[in-house]
Amino acid sequence: MVRYARRLQQIGSSILISLPSQWVKDNNLKKGSIVPVEVNRDNTISIFPSSEEAESTKEVTIQYSPASMDSLVNQVYGAYLLGYDMIRVKAAGSITYDDAERFKRAMRKLVGLEIVEEDRQTISSQFLLDPNTLDAEKILRRMNSLVAGMFREMLEAIKERENIAKRSIGGRDDEVDRQYFLLVRLIRSAMMDQQLAGKLNLSNIDILDYRIAANLLESAGDFIVDLASMQDFTKLDLVDRFVQAGELVEKMQEKAVAAFAGKNRAESVEVVSTYGRFNEIINSIKEEASANADSKGSESTVAVLNLTYSMDRIARCWVDIADLVKPMHLIAPLKNA
Repeated sequence: MVRYARRLQQIGSSILISLPSQWVKDNNLKKGSIVPVEVNRDNTISIFPSSEEAESTKEVTIQYSPASMDSLVNQVYGAYLLGYDMIRVKAAGSITYDDAERFKRAMRKLVGLEIVEEDRQTISSQFLLDPNTLDAEKILRRMNSLVAGMFREMLEAIKERENIAKRSIGGRDDEVDRQYFLLVRLIRSAMMDQQLAGKLNLSNIDILDYRIAANLLESAGDFIVDLASMQDFTKLDLVDRFVQAGELVEKMQEKAVAAFAGKNRAESVEVVSTYGRFNEIINSIKEEASANADSKGSESTVAVLNLTYSMDRIARCWVDIADLVKPMHLIAPLKNA
């Protein structure tokens, strides 16, 4: 960061300051250029260069090659996350039907991205949502609601000793990923555009924290899917204690996201305390499973230990989100003796 000091000048009834000449030059400004000025929450002001360039559509063209489809699909995702508004896949010859369908499936997984043009050589998609109308907290809460529903279904399967409807949980995890990509796109755009960050009411530390919190929620969803894919609950032992531990995980999730959104340190501390109680139950399950290994068999013991490990990974996500709520210290102003 470069800091400049300017002396206020008065011309007629107006108070003026001069702008740094290098900043004016770097942003191609001249006499008559519009520079938006915003008053921030902390009573500072932000001055932005003319928004004409910022309002232009960001476009990228990805060259199609049937030999590198995985890489091309990843480039589509990358362009979306980097904030490109128009993403084109273009071929020198023609795009095969199967590859075109794969591109379209990939684009449908990205919220707000719609295919606006398609022919044999080109597939063009455009991001049609206005970033100024999006709300990072609402997107995060939507992710949280989806993950909570996935965990609740898994916990119900444990309680009833039933196998989980893997397809149902996997489908909801796809929607978690869609919301995750949208949130990452939004906060990356805010990082590169301080004017957008101001409109979204996000400070630099808020942007960083939302990125971490979103990643933890997305990881928790993946952990639940992994657990649903590998675990058979029909022969599970110690069900009552697993349900007790799971209910504490649900409480931790609810409190962690509420603490993060509301910057509530008390709720954050409660999450850590709840994790301690959860850990006691998990350790008692491990001890009993190990003690009964000979009578129950190694397969049953491994299943129990796998479940304790998986539930702990999910619980730690909520502790990590709660840890993002920093303690606030009030510093009393110094008084003259």
